[in-house]
Amino acid sequence: MRYKLMDLAKVIRTKNSGPFILTIDIIFKDPHIYHKLKELDYFSKKWWAEIYGIDIEDVISVIYFDPVNAVKANIKRKVPSGSPGDTDVYGAQQHAPLLGVELDV
Repeated sequence: MRYKLMDLAKVIRTKNSGPFILTIDIIFKDPHIYHKLKELDYFSKKWWAEIYGIDIEDVISVIYFDPVNAVKANIKRKVPSGSPGDTDVYGAQQHAPLLGVELDV
């Protein structure tokens, strides 16, 4: 079945991890769905690169955190925080590409 990520997650957020790296957190409501997606390695570096339109080399890490049913990705920011052309100094509004994502679960 297809589900919207927004419906499966209780938290989708982004934040800076320094001026050059963006951290993305997804915390799932249902541990069974989280574990199924983790087993499939659904959130691979390739997946993040496609969602954010970046090179796979710009996906620094993908981390699953079982105690809270979460997946975290660290990606290189397209523009360093606070530099000319940056529209989100804190990196708090970079979750938008995830809002329309649908998953096959």
